[in-house]
Amino acid sequence: MVSFEEINRYSVQRQQMVERDLKGRDITDPRVLEAMSRIPRELFVKPEYASQAYADYPLPIGLGQTISQPYIVALMTQCLHLKGNETVLEIGTGSGYQTAVLALLARRVYTIERFSELSARAQAVLANLGIDNVEFYVGDGSCGWPEKDKTFNRIILTAAAASVPELLEKQLAEGGLLVAPIGDNWNQTLTVYQKKNGVLHPSTVCGCRFVKLVGKHGFPEN
Repeated sequence: MVSFEEINRYSVQRQQMVERDLKGRDITDPRVLEAMSRIPRELFVKPEYASQAYADYPLPIGLGQTISQPYIVALMTQCLHLKGNETVLEIGTGSGYQTAVLALLARRVYTIERFSELSARAQAVLANLGIDNVEFYVGDGSCGWPEKDKTFNRIILTAAAASVPELLEKQLAEGGLLVAPIGDNWNQTLTVYQKKNGVLHPSTVCGCRFVKLVGKHGFPEN
């Protein structure tokens, strides 16, 4: 098992990323900054991209998917306003980097990935880091967590949807927050929704661009 203290090779780049790309912009949540200063991002990218792990742009992870730029990971996490006792549903495990950040900040994380290869890879990295408060599921994220009566304090979509899938809306607990890139294949707006009296109330954050959420209640494959 790898300990955080043993990850030293890229420690300087990691701290530079936090100072330049996070603190240097609008990331102010100290818990988010601390989490991202601890998680070794280089372990979540392909070996040939390790030297670029802390650059502020997305990188390919295979199967047409990407690991989001550090700033967007931090921004979306900050928008969740995590205090430490929440259950979080993540739609799109991908590399597992966002999952790892969430796991340091919430009580438990449930994450769905449609590609079994990516899910297995993410599970291996998180296990190697000793992160054990995450439950993984391989399936259609647009359909929500398979236990349909389960609800979550927070939901985060790491893929773009035209609108919030109804099943995810139902699985968001009253008073909870949902963060998602909403739009079409090319133009999306990062949006935060709060559930009040059973209704989602949106507020916009910024423009963004993510891979699309493919599934029964998302975009078609092609």
